[in-house]
Amino acid sequence: MRYFLLLLLCFPLFSCSESGETGGERVASPSGNVDSLAPAPRRPLTDSIAGLPVYTYLTGKFDPAVNEAFVRVADTYTDGDPYLLHEATYAAFQRMHAAALEDGVRLRIVSATRNFDRQKQIWEAKWNGQRLLEGTEKADEVYPDPADRARAILRYSSMPGTSRHHWGTDIDLNALNNGYFDEGEGKQVYDWLTAHAADYGFCQPYTAKGSERPNGYEEERWHWSYLPLATQLTDYAAEALADADISGFAGAEAAPRIEVVKNYVLGVNPRCKE
Repeated sequence: MRYFLLLLLCFPLFSCSESGETGGERVASPSGNVDSLAPAPRRPLTDSIAGLPVYTYLTGKFDPAVNEAFVRVADTYTDGDPYLLHEATYAAFQRMHAAALEDGVRLRIVSATRNFDRQKQIWEAKWNGQRLLEGTEKADEVYPDPADRARAILRYSSMPGTSRHHWGTDIDLNALNNGYFDEGEGKQVYDWLTAHAADYGFCQPYTAKGSERPNGYEEERWHWSYLPLATQLTDYAAEALADADISGFAGAEAAPRIEVVKNYVLGVNPRCKE
């Protein structure tokens, strides 16, 4: 069952200490029940989320480390790096993690929330050739045309202001390599996720391209999105985000030429829009 938690979009219900001393543990609501929120029907977003204008939240132009709706993920769930997630995503992941363990599958977060500034660092390092694309190409040398260069980077990395990782709803699990999920432990993880992740509200937004998803990023078997929040933000992006709004980083001029909102922000697995 998918849990559409509209209430979470209106105001934060929990908080964590800035120092991270909670280790990612959720702070209970006044009732003492951390999982007491009832499912709510999906409806249009209000004009704010987590105490921020929706547009600001959507484009990642805030610091999740000081936003009370975000919590630090406990190290037991990660590869050792510090990560933050929206509290609703984290609570759902904890339930999914426990269920997977019961079936002998260990889920490990290897990337989570990245705000605009962090995405800008990643993007510009690739744009300027300081970071190789898939470990082989210097984008500034191989793709002199801005639109071509943007499309090449967008095989696996988002433009700042357009990433689902801005939202605190999306996690990368176990490995950032599709081949890992072809056999052995990786196949066990992927098979479990495709069979059970939807029961906890998660969906793989970047499936293999084809007739259902002709545009957008390449397949990412590691990338899973918490739909109760992400679908409503996707809806908002469809209504309010324009290519011309994507700015503030090297290469932003390519956004209108490649129709980044239509082809990438909205170019997701149709089942992740339901």
